[in-house]
Amino acid sequence: MDPTNALLSFLYVLLTADLRAALEATGLDPAVGFLHSDRAGRPSLALDLVEEFRPFFADRLALSLINRKQLSEGSFRRLENGATLLSDDGRKLVITAYQERKRDEIQHAFLGEKVTMGLLWFCQAQLLARHLRGDLDAYPPFIWK
Repeated sequence: MDPTNALLSFLYVLLTADLRAALEATGLDPAVGFLHSDRAGRPSLALDLVEEFRPFFADRLALSLINRKQLSEGSFRRLENGATLLSDDGRKLVITAYQERKRDEIQHAFLGEKVTMGLLWFCQAQLLARHLRGDLDAYPPFIWK
């Protein structure tokens, strides 16, 4: 019902789609999760991994866009029922910022290597696959420092 939640919801959708693709690329079924219940059409495992990246990636990006005043009132539109959605221009701005953020580099604590943020999804999906296949004793969650 408000612009901030509309922005966060859109970022979570983008993040879920990227994580779903990363899981599928590593041979894991994104529909079979651990934290989120399995339901037809729900990418439960992708949603599980979203939890690792939501505060660090999506929430921080949303706060940056708001604090830098990159989004304006014209970036949103309100429907008759009170719902708030991103406008076409607003979505374009958010997608551009999302893709730019994915190009930033970060040190992966477990791997000890610098990777772009956009590759973090694939790193974590591969680490999860290695754990499930018995190559790693435990899954090393991504922890941002």
